[in-house]
Amino acid sequence: MSFAPHGKHLIAGAWIGTPETFLSDPVEGAARAFSVGTPELVDQACRAAEEAFWVYGAKSRAERAQFLNTIADEIEARGAEITEIGTQETGLPAARLEGERGRTTGQLRLFADHILKGDYLDRRHDAALPDRKPLPRSDLRMMQRPIGPVAVFGASNFPLAFSTAGGDTAAALAAGCPVVVKGHGAHPGTSELVAEAIHAAIAACAMPAGVFSLVQGGNRAVGHALVQHPLIRAVGFTGSLAGGRALFDLCAARPDPIPFFGELGSVNPMFLLPEAMAARGASIATGWAGSLTMGAGQFCTNPGIAVVIKGPEADAFAEATRAALSESGAQVMLTTGIAAAYATGAAQMGAQLGVQDLLTAMCDQRQAKPFLYRVAARDWLANHALSEEVFGPLGLIVVAEDAEEMLAVAQSFTGQLTATLHIDAADTDMARRLLPVLERKAGRVLANGFPTGVEVCDSMVHGGPYPASTNFGATSVGTLSIRRFLRPVCYQNIPEGLLPEDAH
Repeated sequence: MSFAPHGKHLIAGAWIGTPETFLSDPVEGAARAFSVGTPELVDQACRAAEEAFWVYGAKSRAERAQFLNTIADEIEARGAEITEIGTQETGLPAARLEGERGRTTGQLRLFADHILKGDYLDRRHDAALPDRKPLPRSDLRMMQRPIGPVAVFGASNFPLAFSTAGGDTAAALAAGCPVVVKGHGAHPGTSELVAEAIHAAIAACAMPAGVFSLVQGGNRAVGHALVQHPLIRAVGFTGSLAGGRALFDLCAARPDPIPFFGELGSVNPMFLLPEAMAARGASIATGWAGSLTMGAGQFCTNPGIAVVIKGPEADAFAEATRAALSESGAQVMLTTGIAAAYATGAAQMGAQLGVQDLLTAMCDQRQAKPFLYRVAARDWLANHALSEEVFGPLGLIVVAEDAEEMLAVAQSFTGQLTATLHIDAADTDMARRLLPVLERKAGRVLANGFPTGVEVCDSMVHGGPYPASTNFGATSVGTLSIRRFLRPVCYQNIPEGLLPEDAH
């Protein structure tokens, strides 16, 4: 049976409607009405989250782990309905949404296992030294503690894994922090259905109702009210540089500034070294075309720039990429706004000085086709606009005169989520010069692969220096992401009976 959204907000266990509504913009099926969020609803949700924190933050790790696993169970129980409404709203194929649902439930279960182990608490104990001269030492214990209510903004391009019950929500709940989610307008029905799953898990696990709330829609004032609410202690965000930077500035301008953990995307450059190009340039080109067009290029790890050294291998690589991309048909983009921005960005790229068109196309409303451009490194270095992200299946080949100019290109990049080296054994000396540069520029450095596809595991880093993210010491994927919602507390001479359970 198909899911029929009721279009309301979930505020501390109650489904609440508002007089004003907005319509969804599905790729197929009828548009549906959803209540518009308000600053007043944000205030209710934040106050409920603060009240819930005193109970939820004190829950045992076993209780929180059970809660996370139950959310995963409830999402899986609604799997067919989530896929149905998700494909209608976003245009993403069913297989993609089913895989993303598995990633979402996998994240929840990964965090459940992680907190049960207890390593994330980073517990330290320096026993008292009462006889130490010239001064005695107190008994000192340190551990990580939850910070309080967290705001999470749903992402447009991942309706499950980076949205309502996505990585930010999973990490915050695992840490012991209630969550208030600002749903993304691109997939409100999907958000509502996932919120239903969390709502069911709250009841099944007897958790305080305010541990999770979902506010849908609304103008910028709603988002601003959320990040500026005095009870919110941190913000998780995945989205555009412009939107993320505006929220980051609001967090910093608060009377009590709070951390803003924004993942803002990047161009994810690839560096193709000579021996690898000579040996397998055509296969790299085919792989790049596949990575560029995966999901209509709507991944924050989409490798938008390939840096090569001038020569016949570079020309052959460009032609092989063009040929591979030419076989890619039009794909539906997540929203009409994203499609329009892609078409505009592609046109602006092609109009830049020194840029050569290798493959262009006409974009039809919500559909996108790939674009491919080429530019000399000297022109690229002179024009910062060429290094800016175009969200979609657009590739730019930057042609360096020699290894020194390739190194200059690497040094000129701003912060990135990823950077890739395509190398063979004979490229090792040159790769050794590039690697120290790339590890300063990116949170993840790859060899002989493509960055689309982010493994959810302990060692993953999904973040990087600004503007890839607003906090280069954090990641939004992997178990290390829980640290964003914790802070260390030192207990000095606190009696055993008063210490938190996890301190022992």
